[in-house]
Amino acid sequence: MPIVLSYSGCQTCKKALAWLKAKKIDVSVRPIVEQPPTKAELNRWIPASGQPVKKWLNTSGQSYRALGKAKVDAATEATLVQWLAADGKLVKRPVLVDGNQVLIGFKEDAWAAHFSGSR
Repeated sequence: MPIVLSYSGCQTCKKALAWLKAKKIDVSVRPIVEQPPTKAELNRWIPASGQPVKKWLNTSGQSYRALGKAKVDAATEATLVQWLAADGKLVKRPVLVDGNQVLIGFKEDAWAAHFSGSR
């Protein structure tokens, strides 16, 4: 069953979960703040997403602002993964993990294409 890492206070997450419910797609929801992705998960999921690690950062959140763009820009990929694993609010969300496929953020067309191909 696909997993969605979600934050209850995130409007984009709410929109994604409502979209999944409307499409009658069952997923397991994992609270990203209480259970952020582990370093091992991120080391699998980041390459599977086809996105660079910096695309995994929630650049509009307080955690990112607390770090600051200069510090993020100077960080190594390993450091970024460490920060993402330590702070679920730093992760761009929602994160959809479905087998070897990983989508970050909610783009309805990308999610629709994913589920039409996997059904």
